[in-house]
Amino acid sequence: MVSYDAELAERFQRLLAGVETVTSKRMMGGVCFFLNGNMVGGADRSKAGERRFMFRVGKENEARAAMLTGGAPVVHGGRRLGGFYFVDADRNSGETIGDWAALAVGHARSLPPK
Repeated sequence: MVSYDAELAERFQRLLAGVETVTSKRMMGGVCFFLNGNMVGGADRSKAGERRFMFRVGKENEARAAMLTGGAPVVHGGRRLGGFYFVDADRNSGETIGDWAALAVGHARSLPPK
């Protein structure tokens, strides 16, 4: 993640409204959100200025994630990070973003608390 965007961070936080024990932490140049200590995802601006969400859906959910619209696997340093997807925050909203958030929250809930 490259650049912090306060409005985008608030939008991501609203996606998690009603989810218990969500915390946030500024990291990787953006902000990441955690459920019981496990990353759900985050929000940032890319080097090119693209406003995006990042969702950690887990490797076991990659087939489901591939069926959702608007996402692309996260590639960092030329290497694909399994279970992580970027979603363009300006081109996707409503139900699409809600589906991504639900998949990421479900994954975080499946993990033991940290």
